[in-house]
Amino acid sequence: MSINTPNRNTVHVTPPTIEHLRESIGIGTPTPRLSWKISAAPGWTQDAWELEVDRGGQLSRSGGRGHEQVLVSWPFEPLLSRESAAIRVRVLGGGTWSAWSDATTVEVGLLEEADWQAMPVGAAWEEEAGTDRRPSLVRREFHLAKPVRSARLYVTAHGLYEAEINGQRVGDHELSPGWTKYDDRLIYWTFDVTQHVQQGANVIGAWLGDGWYRGRLGFNGGYHDLYGTDQSLIAQLEIEHTDDSRHVVATDADWVAALSPMTSAGLYDGEKHDTREEQDGWSTPGASDDGWTPVKVRSRDAATLVAPSLPPVRCTQEIEPVSVTRTAEDSHLIDFGQNLVGRLRVEVDGPAGHRIELRHAEVLEHGELGVRPLRLADAHDIITLDGRGPRLWEPKFTFHGFRYAVITGLAELPVGGVIARVLHNDMERTGTLTTSSDDLNRLHENVVWGMRGNFLSIPMDCPQRDERLGWTGDIQVFAPTASFLYDCAGFLESWLADLALEQLPDGTVPWFVPVVPGGPTWTPIETGAVWGDASVLTPLVLHERFGDRGILARQFESGRAWVDRMILQSGDSRLWKSAHQLGDWLDPAAPPHDPADGQTDKYLVASAYFAYTTRRLADIAITLGRTSEASRYATIASQARDAFRGEYVVDGGLLTSDAQTAYALAIRFDLLSASEKQVAGARLAQLVREAGHRIATGFAGTPVISDALTATGHLDDAYALLLEDSCPSWLYTVRMGGTTIWERWDSMLPDGSINPGEMTSFNHYALGSVADWMHRTIGGLAPAQPGYRRVVWAPQPGGDLTSATIAFDSRYGRITGSWTRTLEGVSYELQLPTGVTGQVRLPGADERFELVSGAKFEHRVAAPALETRVR
Repeated sequence: MSINTPNRNTVHVTPPTIEHLRESIGIGTPTPRLSWKISAAPGWTQDAWELEVDRGGQLSRSGGRGHEQVLVSWPFEPLLSRESAAIRVRVLGGGTWSAWSDATTVEVGLLEEADWQAMPVGAAWEEEAGTDRRPSLVRREFHLAKPVRSARLYVTAHGLYEAEINGQRVGDHELSPGWTKYDDRLIYWTFDVTQHVQQGANVIGAWLGDGWYRGRLGFNGGYHDLYGTDQSLIAQLEIEHTDDSRHVVATDADWVAALSPMTSAGLYDGEKHDTREEQDGWSTPGASDDGWTPVKVRSRDAATLVAPSLPPVRCTQEIEPVSVTRTAEDSHLIDFGQNLVGRLRVEVDGPAGHRIELRHAEVLEHGELGVRPLRLADAHDIITLDGRGPRLWEPKFTFHGFRYAVITGLAELPVGGVIARVLHNDMERTGTLTTSSDDLNRLHENVVWGMRGNFLSIPMDCPQRDERLGWTGDIQVFAPTASFLYDCAGFLESWLADLALEQLPDGTVPWFVPVVPGGPTWTPIETGAVWGDASVLTPLVLHERFGDRGILARQFESGRAWVDRMILQSGDSRLWKSAHQLGDWLDPAAPPHDPADGQTDKYLVASAYFAYTTRRLADIAITLGRTSEASRYATIASQARDAFRGEYVVDGGLLTSDAQTAYALAIRFDLLSASEKQVAGARLAQLVREAGHRIATGFAGTPVISDALTATGHLDDAYALLLEDSCPSWLYTVRMGGTTIWERWDSMLPDGSINPGEMTSFNHYALGSVADWMHRTIGGLAPAQPGYRRVVWAPQPGGDLTSATIAFDSRYGRITGSWTRTLEGVSYELQLPTGVTGQVRLPGADERFELVSGAKFEHRVAAPALETRVR
């Protein structure tokens, strides 16, 4: 064994980062929190820090003592709207200051209502509400008499937009501005468009689409116009000239509109585009004004325009087909080898009026596109050609969930003639896990792809069908996994803000956020365990994984209102036996037509969550220094725990609901005494073995069953459960060729037919929540303090695995760990970044190894010890 010892190497500090943002233009706070990473010798610790801000040549410095380097409070005077500042940092350790870091430039967006001149503008012609309407284009010509120093575009829309200035597309965002609770929060984005504008004649314009604002959303045919009937652009172009004067071009009555060459553009049904209707150069100076008419100016409360806390949706990858099969004279079936979310880009050619059609599906059934899981989503794009030769075409304002596509209307599809463009919010990838098992590696990739496909503006589900909603329970169980795989802190921060806004006055948390009418099953909104608990447990995950105490403070009232609602409904019994409980949703034993009819008593699930979530709210209150509230909720949580034991525990640890999920929840949520826990663990392991190590849990049980087995000494059963490949199991999906996580354990039946249930998706991340256990048990890595400032590395090799490597880019730097098993023994290695300390716990060893900041740990267990442990 070896542990590195300190030396006096050079200390290097990265430029500060801003909040949870990857890009720091147009931020929405005057006092952004700052973070930095340090590279130094093992054992080095930060004793103090100093920040310097350059505000247009005016320098200020401020600092503090201590180890704080993540989300450090802004120590200067607040920034102003539009203000740009350069920030750098240096740190003190061992009596010596580091060199200054390079500077980060931050630029503030529009903070005050008075900063906005722009109003929503769109087509003024008559339209039929409640239908798919033809999108429009809007534009304005303007003249700049002076040279340009800089230009910024602040832009959003009622609907979707893609902006152009002088014939150039602005930015690379897709499906902007994204989906929020538009009545209260409409995100605007800021672009540096200095290179787009010029002295003299200019044109600014935008394509518009219905999007989530007025497009069809929801079940059973859905609803239009949930937020409004208009399709409008809100844009403010601010130009600074070289003589320090300013010129503002804002959306107002001087804009004009024309019909778009898109005849329709829906998120569910796809996009229809007629190239014969295109107007060449429409966003360039001197373009014809034929067909352009004055816009209608509408209203918008500027207080509802907010800067983003999440990264934009972008194309993050392009995928070529793995096979192209001609199925008819002008029809081709394309397999991209990966279920994904995005769109096709196709090289098209043909005579004027010729139609080329693109259809999409996640799976094949009997050699044909399996479209039944689409339900009432058409997922059908059409381009009508103008006969002017070959071109590349891609829809603008739709997305599909698919692995397979059929293109009709092309006699030939040349090599490179079609690619799939993957769309999701452009979050930074932070965590990886690789093992010696190809099957487990594929499973882990399926989890990653499930997250990529469903983290599109909101944490949605089922990106292929007429749904795509932000289900609260789904992200509640998946957030720990998501927070390892990607830096999703800003993404979930944005969604949680909408959760609080959508919460009912009585504390009830909706089933999905943002809220849309859900038919008789989901409307009116009722309380339900697992789903409503996202208000408490998801902010807690962001604090634990990203070190963000601020999210706890911002969401505390939301979480408290939810817990108070559960307290009211449980009454003096402290047992929750009412409301619309989904129980262990999608338990594999539930019939296809009733996914809530699982093996576990749904009120046991609700009462377990009530006790657990109330305890976690007390923990949050302690963190925030709210001691009286912490005491109150801790007392109620203890009462709920006692009530759970009195109602559901029999014979020293057995449960009245003799099912895997019941035991897993009771163990994982610490609802049992020590002796009861062991009895329950033994019974859980027995149930798992009796099931042939096939899974028997749904959304409530799946995130906790592996941990429950592990915590009660049944690691071998946890591995056997993970490695089982018969239906239902995680590896069954891999054996069946799945490349994402499925909604049902048997979304595809062993004979290759699609599950007959009306609700079937092949891309749904919830059951991929097992990956969090994989990260903490196979990879061994878990946070011991918020943000991974201190970690526990406790890998537990098992099954037939011979190696595993884990890596995580924490707020402090990269943490890497690996273990390798050979005939000679097991080798362990762990590398910590500067700022992170740790404890290593190895299997079968009582000794704990304490690691200083930045240490590298290496240890080898000889074969005899290994053989004893395995036996």
